[in-house]
Amino acid sequence: MNYIESDLRNYVTKVLGGLDSHDLDHTLRVVKLARRIAKEENADSDVVVVAAYLHDIARPIERIDPKVDHAKKGAEIARKVLEKFGFPKEKMEMVAQAIEDHRFRNGKIPRTLEGKVLQDADRLDAIGAIGIYRVIFYSCEHGRSINDTIKHFEEKILRLKNTLHTKTAKKLAKKRHELVKMFVDSLKEELNL
Repeated sequence: MNYIESDLRNYVTKVLGGLDSHDLDHTLRVVKLARRIAKEENADSDVVVVAAYLHDIARPIERIDPKVDHAKKGAEIARKVLEKFGFPKEKMEMVAQAIEDHRFRNGKIPRTLEGKVLQDADRLDAIGAIGIYRVIFYSCEHGRSINDTIKHFEEKILRLKNTLHTKTAKKLAKKRHELVKMFVDSLKEELNL
């Protein structure tokens, strides 16, 4: 795994570009969470870590063309990138499946344990203090009002805890979820909503 990780990091750094709510920092946090969950859940760490590095590589394409599904396109790109890096073919399709299944909007339940680990890690990075930061950052990026931001917390972020698959992620989500709930409740109280 070490032989490919620095190549992956360099590749993702170039592809994701500048600062945004789905940038290299997000990817590295997802990698760290995925590695931890994979270890505790006995998932294939090579597949999980590689998928975590590559899970958002098509986001820049989706930003230009919103009709593009970054998860599906990312799976296609991942296959090509991993072939160039000499990643084992028997694990390549598992990586692609995990990437294709990870997206919240698609409502997919991942087909493999490794896909569930990736989806859980990505969702955990949307919960807690870092999740609050990312939602506010995204709202600022896209000119979303405070009421629309609250709606996003209520319709997506506060529901993520109940969509997690692994015991490890469910355990990690408890404290993070409570922090988000307290923040949203406090925000609504201050706004008298």
